[in-house]
Amino acid sequence: MQTAASDLIARLPRARGPYQPNAAIKDLTWFRAGGPAEVLYIPSDADDLAAFRKGVPTDVPLTVIGVGSNLLVRDGGVDGVVIRLGRGFMNVSAEGHRLRAGAAVLDVAVSKAALDAGLTGLEFMRGIPGAVGGGLRMNAGAYGREFKDVLVEAIALNRNGERVRLSNADMGFQYRRSNVPADLIFIEAVFEGTTGDKAAIEARMNEITDARASTQPIKSRTGGSTFKNPPGEKAWQLVDRAGCRGLRRGDAEVSTMHCNFLINHGRASGNEIEDLGEEVRAKVKAATGIELEWEIKRIGKR
Repeated sequence: MQTAASDLIARLPRARGPYQPNAAIKDLTWFRAGGPAEVLYIPSDADDLAAFRKGVPTDVPLTVIGVGSNLLVRDGGVDGVVIRLGRGFMNVSAEGHRLRAGAAVLDVAVSKAALDAGLTGLEFMRGIPGAVGGGLRMNAGAYGREFKDVLVEAIALNRNGERVRLSNADMGFQYRRSNVPADLIFIEAVFEGTTGDKAAIEARMNEITDARASTQPIKSRTGGSTFKNPPGEKAWQLVDRAGCRGLRRGDAEVSTMHCNFLINHGRASGNEIEDLGEEVRAKVKAATGIELEWEIKRIGKR
C-alpha cells in the first residue's frame, strides 16, 4: 500500500499543505477506530485547496472530513485522498448581527463568538460536538434549533476550485441533511443572530452544557447520535424498546446512559462498531417495524 500511496501522491498537484501517505485517520475521529487513508491532505488555506481541486485528476476519489465527531471509518481504510480542513479554516469574526466562520471552526466556538458579540439565536451550537462544514452538510441541530434557522449563506469550492455562494434556500435543508451536491467542499459560512442579553445567552449555553453532560456519554469514545429520529419517534426510545441498551460486540457497546450512542471502550474496530449498529437496526426493525437510518457518516471499505 506504501507504493500505491506514493504513486498517488506523484499524480497530485503541488500543494502548500502536506500530503501524508497511509495516514492513521482513526486518530482524527472520536471513535479512534478504523483503517488508514491512502493519502491525507491538510490544505493550508482556501487558496491552497482551490489549487488542489483544480489540479487533482478527476479519477482520484476525494473524501472530506471534519473533526470526526459523527464519523466512523471502516477497517479497510479509505482509497484516494482524504481532505481534512485545518488551521487555515478556523477563523471566526463578528460582523454586526452576523458571524463569519471557517468550515473547520467548532460549533462550540461559533456559540462562544455569538456570546462575545451579544448575539442570541446560536446558543444551540453549544450542544453540537462538530465543526461548521459538517454541520452545513447535514443540517446539524440540537435543543430545538438547526443550522437552517441561522444560516445566511455558505461558501464552497467546486471541482474547478471556483468559489460558489449558496443561500439558505440553495442549501435545500431537511432534517439532518442538505441537498448540496456532494462534490462541493464547504470553506466558510455566515450565520445571523439578534441582539440579546449576554447574561441570558450565557445562562442558556450553560443549561445546554449541563444537559449534555447529564444525559450523554460525552467523555467516552463515541460518534454522537448514531441514528436519525424517524418521523414522530425518538431513535433512542426505539433502541431501548428493542432491548438494545447495553448490547455489546467486543469493546463496542450501545451506551447505557443514552442508547442512541455507540461507544468504543478501547479496542473495538470500525467494522465491529458498524456491525453493532446494524444489529441494533435489525432488532429495532423486528420489534417495531421501523427501519432506523444512520446519522453517523461511515466511510471507507470493509
